[in-house]
Amino acid sequence: MADDFAFSITTTRFDEDYSPSQSSRATTNFANLARGEHRQENLRNALTMIDRRFNDLAGWDNPDGDRYALELDIVSAQLEFTAADEDREFPLLEVLDIWIVDRHTGARHHGIVGNNFSSYVRDFDFSVLLPAIKSADAGIPADFGDLHGKLFAHFLASDAYRERFEKLPVICISVSTSRTYRRTGNHHPVLGVEYEQDDSSLTDDYFGKMGLRVRYFMPRGSVAPLAFYFRGDLLGDYSDLELIGTISTMETFQKIYRPEIYNANAAAPAVYRPSLQQQDYSQTRIAYDRVERSQLAVTQGKYTEEHFITPHKDVLERWAADYLTPAA
Repeated sequence: MADDFAFSITTTRFDEDYSPSQSSRATTNFANLARGEHRQENLRNALTMIDRRFNDLAGWDNPDGDRYALELDIVSAQLEFTAADEDREFPLLEVLDIWIVDRHTGARHHGIVGNNFSSYVRDFDFSVLLPAIKSADAGIPADFGDLHGKLFAHFLASDAYRERFEKLPVICISVSTSRTYRRTGNHHPVLGVEYEQDDSSLTDDYFGKMGLRVRYFMPRGSVAPLAFYFRGDLLGDYSDLELIGTISTMETFQKIYRPEIYNANAAAPAVYRPSLQQQDYSQTRIAYDRVERSQLAVTQGKYTEEHFITPHKDVLERWAADYLTPAA
């Protein structure tokens, strides 16, 4: 049933002049920063934080700490139903893509795509479907996240993705506040010290449906581990500069919207339980509205139900029944 729909990709430069388009998801971190009276200052400060962190981690042959600059593009993936009359095209997901500019040589290196992953269908699953399941006092069904996972895997296998990106994405997010993490003896020169989780979370299971598995690392100079979701070999498939691009980008966003964890004044201990109730942390000078983000997730989840899940239910169910997600 692969011919039931096709994918297309558009890109928008994420810089200090960025303004969200009407088709862009409003809950994305970059859209949140680009609203309000201080939008341009927000964007400029966030991009400066990213560049400085990159140069801090890429310190070799970089005595002045200014050799590299990052260029970020918002990658928007659309799904188009080939036989539909209404709601024919739907904005499936958005991520950030990274280009690394070497100011000494003039070279531009492609980084890792997948940063700041966001998805309308995920909004539906977590902000509409999951609350309904919990209010009915029902257990989470075994097929929770199946459709989203299969759509994501199908997108990665599509011509649209493969023609633009040579490598698979890495999705880097915050650790879970409901889990405990224990430091291991494993240390990577870029990713830093590895942590292990006490048990898998609902998020882990959800990303598992997307064909992704997870490892947790706390890079040098960080105060909490980051969760890296990936296929293949996280440590072997990407260069040092590629990994640093993802770390510097995502650590910056985490400092902005989860400062209690990622801008704490003390680093995570050997046994670590992250908490948003932590009071010993520093605020960035960047405005971010977490309440608005949660409210918009519900709005966009309902939009997904109305314009994607319900009108295309038969097509999606038929296609998903025959699709096998590749293993992580």
